[in-house]
This record gives sequence, C-alpha cells and structure tokens, in this order.
Amino acid sequence: MLVMRPAQMADLADVQRLAAESPVGVTSLPDDSGRLGDKIAASQASLAAEVSFSGEESYFFVLEDRSTGRLVGCSGIVASAGYSEPFYSFRNETFVHASRELKIHNKIHVLSMCHDLTGNSLLTSFHVEPELVGSPWAELISRGRLLFMASHPERFADGVVVEIVGLSDESGDSPFWDAVGHHFFDMSYAAAERLSSLRSRTYLAEMMPHYPIYVPLLPDAAQEAMGQVHPRAQLSFDIMTREGFETEHYIDIFDGGPILHARTGGIRSIAHSALAPVEVVAAGQGGRAYLLSNGGLLDFRATVVELDWTPGQPLLLRSEVAEALGVASGGSVRLVALD
Repeated sequence: MLVMRPAQMADLADVQRLAAESPVGVTSLPDDSGRLGDKIAASQASLAAEVSFSGEESYFFVLEDRSTGRLVGCSGIVASAGYSEPFYSFRNETFVHASRELKIHNKIHVLSMCHDLTGNSLLTSFHVEPELVGSPWAELISRGRLLFMASHPERFADGVVVEIVGLSDESGDSPFWDAVGHHFFDMSYAAAERLSSLRSRTYLAEMMPHYPIYVPLLPDAAQEAMGQVHPRAQLSFDIMTREGFETEHYIDIFDGGPILHARTGGIRSIAHSALAPVEVVAAGQGGRAYLLSNGGLLDFRATVVELDWTPGQPLLLRSEVAEALGVASGGSVRLVALD
C-alpha cells in the first residue's frame, strides 16, 4: 500500500533522489540538499502553526511505499504565491491597432508581464516515478493535496494556480526562452532554471522585459511553444484540467508553459469530496476506487482504496487501511471518487 504523508527530515535523501529525477523546469524541486532541507523544515513548521488565513506557509508531501519505506513521489502547496515577492507571469492579451482613415483594424496577440496571480495558492513540486505514471497512485500524490485543502480551507486562498513545465529538448534548450529570456541573460534555459531554483525566480523575472511583447515578432518555434506542455509534465496537466483548471490566460515567463487557474471552491476534488464516519472491519468489500484522507495536519495521511460505499452511510474500512490512515471506529475520513 502507498500512503501520502507530510515529508520529514529523515526523508531528505530520498527526496533529493526524486528531485534529481524531475524534469528541467520544476524549480520547486532543486537537486540541492540544503534547499530541500529548508523546504521540509518550512512544511513541518507550517503544519505545526495555528493558521487562520493563507500566508507564508508551505506544505510538502511524499508518497511512501509502506512495505519498503521507499519514497516514490512528492508534491507540495504554497499557501499564498508571491507572499514575500511578486509572482510573475505573462498574460495573454489582444491589442487593437486601427486606422479609420486607412480602414485598417488589426488585432495583435501580445504578452504582458504581470503579477495578477500573486496571492493565489500554488500547487508545486509534483513528481512521481515513471512506473506510476497513469496509475491511481499518481492521482493520489497530486489530488491528495486538494483533499488536504478541503479539510483546512482557512489555510488557503480563494484561487489556486499550477505552473506546468513548458517545452524544452533533451539538451535543455527551450525555444521560448531562446526567443525571449536569452536576450536578457547570457545563459541557457537549463542554467536559468537551475539558478532560479537555488535563488529566486523573481531575481531573474525582474530583469525580463516589462513592456508588452508582440507575439507575431517572435520566431515560429517560440510561438508554437507557447502554452505547450513538456511530455514529462503531461500527467500533471491532464490531472489538473480534469479538476477544472483553466489554461488560456497565462504562461510561464521562462519556457512559455501554461499556468492553470481555478477557483478553490470549484475544484472537483474539493467540491465533490465528502466526510464519512468510519467503522473498522476485519475485511471490506471492493468496489469503486476512492481517494481517502484523514483530515489531519502533522499526521495527515491519504491513500487509494476500493470501497462499496453509499453516501450518508458509515464507511467500512479494513483494519490495515484504517491503521495506515490513523483512524479508528467513530472517526471520519474525507473521500472523493478516483474517476
């Protein structure tokens, strides 16, 4: 059985292994033990704090194989993007250039640097081992964050965003970066992402062009890359779009990947999740697959279980599942259907 739980300092070596496996562009997973240790410590402090509104907190979770203790995935949440510095993105806009005398009326696609999304909660750090792609466990480590948010709404904003890694090749070159960012920094896309993961994206963003960029003036390869998804990020994109996230309005300032946005209350796994009382039994019946979480903080746990459950009725949990979630008869869990 695989279980999602908050990361602990004892997980650091395994977390760094996962970070090293993640694709270029996942700057929230730097292959650096110091930064990852800080990430885990910040998560532990956030979980231990009393919180009544979204602020500087961040939460970092891992997916553990309970039979071996090995970590096979991770994900995180930033309670308020840009809390201490602006969260930059490019906004897709249309400018109109018109001349009544010449009877010309042209609409031009432009990119405008903005920090519209500052203050939204941000889903980050998603990665699973390749053999789990397309499995229910990948859904768990991604969507389990949403069950955590549903159980603790006071800790998060009214909107949620997700940055999806954009196109780059096997050498780490990005057509969008080469057409835009490279002109302002004498470094490759991979080097820029590495630098921003170790320092701050804002450090580089503030040196990017702040005037509108006319998209037709960009090379064809850069235009075609805008809003496109790196193959290794397709899983995250697919999960989030099924959750109701929208894709059209913003792109990443480095690689042009899509930035997804949704109202928190409208996200599927939040809106459709339910609380159910638990009754622990020796053996349960299979049925529909559900994501389950215990609603805790430092002791948060989530997993995937096949259940024969009728809404409004007690949830019959096998003893080993109840133990993994840390719940007992008379307690409750939050659940949502896997599909």
